[in-house]
Amino acid sequence: MNRVETWRRLLAEFAGTAMLVAAVVGSGIMATSLSPGNVGLQLLQNSIATAFALGALILTFGPISGAHFNQVVSAADWWLGRRHGTGLTGKDLARYAAAQTLGAIAGSVLANTMFDRAPVSISTTVRTGAHLWLGEVVATAGLLLLIFALVRSGRAAVAPAAVGAYIGAAYWFTSSTSFANPAVTIGRAFTDTFAGIAPSSVPAYVGAQLVGLLVGLGLTAALYPHAGADAGKVVVPSSLPGEKP
Repeated sequence: MNRVETWRRLLAEFAGTAMLVAAVVGSGIMATSLSPGNVGLQLLQNSIATAFALGALILTFGPISGAHFNQVVSAADWWLGRRHGTGLTGKDLARYAAAQTLGAIAGSVLANTMFDRAPVSISTTVRTGAHLWLGEVVATAGLLLLIFALVRSGRAAVAPAAVGAYIGAAYWFTSSTSFANPAVTIGRAFTDTFAGIAPSSVPAYVGAQLVGLLVGLGLTAALYPHAGADAGKVVVPSSLPGEKP
């Protein structure tokens, strides 16, 4: 993780997370405009746009920062790699988390503004209930297991397609529509649109995601006990041809 300058990695995490949230929020606004009253079709449009955007963003920013865009991915990378000297350092983790959170908020502001809404409109969509929190645990644990399975088996090159496909599918097979990302959850509180989540619902969602982090780490450790040795390759190796350490 030390081949690319820190400021470039943080900029990549900020910009990538911002564009991801802009895609989630913007496609939600467009979906409600194009398909008023049809929530199923709106969710389909939202999920397809998000899946495609996520894959493209991982391809774009992966070689710079690893394209985490997600504190639970960064935390898992740090935790699993700490004994092997791979992946993020503790300082990197804190910096990534801050960049991802700020980027997510910026993404909501950008999407709101693009669609001629108030730049900041705090969401009023309450999302609460044990079934939704369970959905977040499942979505988050599955995402982490997928990422580290790809890395450990030498298939990190397909991560953009696989991660995008997983998130697109998880919109439908989880009750929570698969936020699976603390930064994105916080960012989506800043838009009172289809993709929004009320601030009062954010802590429980983030708590469920942290539980999903623990479950995902446990499954990864059991199924891929040496995954930490390859933590530096999550999600996409952060190195560019011809660049010196």
